Amino acid sequence: MSEEKRVIKKYPNRRLYDTATSCYITLEDVKKLVLDHVTIQIVDAKTHEDITRSVLLQIILEEESGGVPMFTYDVLTQIIRFYGHAMQGLMGNYLEKNLQIFTQMQERLQEQTKAVYGDNPILNNNMWGDFLKFQAPAMQGMLTSYLEQSTNMFVDMQQQLQDRARNLFSGFGFPGYPTADEDKAQPPSEPPKKTGG
Repeated sequence: MSEEKRVIKKYPNRRLYDTATSCYITLEDVKKLVLDHVTIQIVDAKTHEDITRSVLLQIILEEESGGVPMFTYDVLTQIIRFYGHAMQGLMGNYLEKNLQIFTQMQERLQEQTKAVYGDNPILNNNMWGDFLKFQAPAMQGMLTSYLEQSTNMFVDMQQQLQDRARNLFSGFGFPGYPTADEDKAQPPSEPPKKTGG
């Protein structure tokens, strides 16, 4: 059974109304619900349109405008370039899977910290911060290695898709695509060497 969504209504005056608590809330409150893993749905009170994504993007924009942005210029421009691209749908899934794996890695490390230092939240938070400071190079190396493997998998997947498309369209005689017969009967890359002499 799927978890019931907490419905928040956004009124024309830009105020957010939490139907679960019957009171108005702020964007900061919505952020806290997300941090607390509450499943939310934000709807326009007038049109009943689901505007959850736009409000979540607004929270991200505010966070990015703060002192420590997460996305670099290069990341943002690459994301923009994928809109309208043939790989747009795959890129969304790729990013989602990578975030899930990253979250799982973080949870495992936190579980290991708890196993060593117990359930003291202050100690855990301090130890977690210190661990990340001292282990930053090792963590960076581990993430770099993972991302390289992930990138290679993505490139392989893209190559497989291109190969399948080539095989699919090779029988139709489109310009730039060899026919199936031409593909099989490709000339050798080097002329045969002469023997004897």
